[in-house]
Amino acid sequence: MNNAGALWDRHCEEKFFIESLEITAAEKLFYDVNKRLIAYWPKSYEGATSTLQSRNAYIGNFTEKWVAELISGVLPENLYAISGVECADLGLTSQSAADVVISKSNSKKQNSKDILVIFEVKMSIVWNWELQNSKLQCLGDYKTHRGNPSLLRSDSMLKAIGKSINIRTSSEAARHIPIVIIGNTPITENYYEKVDHLKMSGIIQNVWSLNPCPLDEIADEDNLKETEGKGFLRFDSLNELEYCVKDLLSCDLNFFSSMKTKEEIGKYITIACEESTNKMKAIKFLSLLK
Repeated sequence: MNNAGALWDRHCEEKFFIESLEITAAEKLFYDVNKRLIAYWPKSYEGATSTLQSRNAYIGNFTEKWVAELISGVLPENLYAISGVECADLGLTSQSAADVVISKSNSKKQNSKDILVIFEVKMSIVWNWELQNSKLQCLGDYKTHRGNPSLLRSDSMLKAIGKSINIRTSSEAARHIPIVIIGNTPITENYYEKVDHLKMSGIIQNVWSLNPCPLDEIADEDNLKETEGKGFLRFDSLNELEYCVKDLLSCDLNFFSSMKTKEEIGKYITIACEESTNKMKAIKFLSLLK
């Protein structure tokens, strides 16, 4: 599905529409804007509008498979990127499967011990498109239409964060698995501090955008590269993506969270310090927090 491992761009969206039109009607993918089939309501449109929900399943399925194939291209041979994964230990069911995981096992039904990274995919159509005489024409970036795509939608961010919390708190098995939210736009300014705090607290590891140029003006100040705490990262090349994936796989991460008094925490630290190595001290401290 990918074009030689390329990151997200207008060609990916064009491919999505071409493939989707082979299996569904245009009315499921485009709005009827004064007899014109357009992906989003243009900002210049002044009439009544509606919300097109039927496209969501198609773009969700397309982007999850796209991400899995992209990640597969930067993994060692003994690891797999799988979409639509179920894992009972992590609360991942057929109704709420993991969008994409990196795993030691090439299976849709997984054991938590094989899952190394979980990706929650929140990608959508970024540019506006018109279908005319079976041909697609790009009408402009997201600043030219009324839609808020991908990570620019507050509800998408909240759903992704909520699912991450659900996974993180599902069982002890989730303690060692980093969770990354993937999109194809920047995030809004009111989420800058939030994603940095979510990274710092260990709920998620990062929010990634796989779209180097979501705006037609490359130098546009709204095309965020990263937040101060690096909770959000935009990748501009496959090499950047590969580096971050390998970094995730090389880290022995441990999530810990608790509400204890300072007296209790001090006691745990004192007990843990009796161990002989830093690693053993950490293991002891984490075990006391349970």
